[in-house]
Parts: sequence; structure tokens; C-alpha cells
Amino acid sequence: MRSLRYLRLSFHILKGMLICAVLFPRIDTEKRRWHIRRWSIRILQLCRIKVEIVGNSSGYPTGQMVISNHVSWLDIYAINAWHPVRFVAKSEIRDWPVIGWLCEKTGTFFIERGKRKAVHHMLHLLAERLQAGDAICVFPEGTTGDGTAILPFHSNLMQAPLSASAPVLPVGVRYLDARTREPAASAAYVGDMSLGESLSAILKGPPLVARVYLGRPILAEEGVDRRVLAGQGRAAISHLLGLPPADTAPGSTHASLDPDPV
Repeated sequence: MRSLRYLRLSFHILKGMLICAVLFPRIDTEKRRWHIRRWSIRILQLCRIKVEIVGNSSGYPTGQMVISNHVSWLDIYAINAWHPVRFVAKSEIRDWPVIGWLCEKTGTFFIERGKRKAVHHMLHLLAERLQAGDAICVFPEGTTGDGTAILPFHSNLMQAPLSASAPVLPVGVRYLDARTREPAASAAYVGDMSLGESLSAILKGPPLVARVYLGRPILAEEGVDRRVLAGQGRAAISHLLGLPPADTAPGSTHASLDPDPV
């Protein structure tokens, strides 16, 4: 049965590549979002994961910076199952086989870690795209956690919504055992775990619910800097999930979709 699931996942990924290569150059942004959302929901279904949205989910988050806690590579698809957004990723992800190509074709922004000039350029680009109406998602923790606490936030990319006078939308993601409704550890992608090991743990474990909690947009007041805004966002996500903010962040070897601080 698990071999059949792997086969179906492989075909679904190939289908996504075909859509990106053949359809995306010919269709508008709205239709691309429709395909991304549909594809994301299906890949979660193939992993036996159902998405539940908690909060006001009406309308696309036009011109908003979405910030979320980071538990797993599944977070991307859970958020896209709500509304497809553009993510910010470390430049290394672009070189990942298949995944990097799909990220690029679906509008991901790539940034070089540790290079101040690259970060400044990215901040300018993100501010422009927010003003143009794009919804952009970052994971300010900068790494994946086990879902039991909210790790410290990096504030560097929070300058973009400030420069664009754009709202910040806090989003919380949690994975539950579909049967017991208790938190499920099988979704966490932490430590030295490989992507293959993570997928195996998900497929071996119980069916899951990916619950996406939507907060209220945060409007930065005059004089607020990026660190204060990051703190407000972290507090909002902690409240959404009912989790404590962690004072220290455990190490992770995974390339997160948020760059290191500069």
C-alpha cells in the first residue's frame, strides 16, 4: 500500500512539472493560483492529510506579508491549500532536484544567505511586489521546530512590509492525528532527518489534519521598527496556537524558507 502511495506521489509531482512547463506560460495569475491550490490539496491528500482552516478565510490576502511558524515542508502546501502565496527561500533550494524547479516556477523568491547586499535587494523587491498586490509568505523562525513552541523570529525581512506600508498576516500551522485530534509528531521535519525519512514517517504514521489558523492583519504603527513588528507577529502566532514562545532555538540542518539574519 505504501509503495502505491509513493507511486501516486511521483506521478502527481510529474503532473505538477507538466502544468508548470506547459500551462503556466499561457495562463494568467489567477488561473496559476487555481492550479497551485488544487495541486497542493491533492499532494496533501496523497499523504493522507486533510486541511482545516480556522478563522476568516474569505478573500485572497492581497498585498499582505504572511508570516507563519515552521514545522515541516508540508507547511508550504497547507498554506497554499488555503490561498497560494509567494514564498521566500534560501538560494540553495533552487538547486534541489525537482523541488527547486517547482519552487521557481510557482513564484518563489530566492535569496543568498549572509550577503547584506542581497538582502537589501530582496527587501526592495518584496516591497515592490507587496505594493503590486502579491501575497508573500516568510517563516521568520528561520528553521523548522517540533511544533511545541514558537522559536525566536528573525526580523530582517519584516522591513519589507514596513517599507510597503503593507499589513502583516499571522498564520499558525499545527498537525493533528486525524483520529484522536491530539498533536502529531510525525509531520515534524527537524534534526538530521532527510526529506525521504520525513515522507516515510508521514506515510507510516496515522492520517493527519493540517490545521491552519488565520489571525488578524497587523498594521504597523508609525515609528515601529522591524524588530517590534516581528515580536508582535510572534506573539500573535503564539496566541493563535496556544503555544509558548521558546527562548532558545534548537539547531536544524534543514534549509528553511527564510534566510539567516544578516
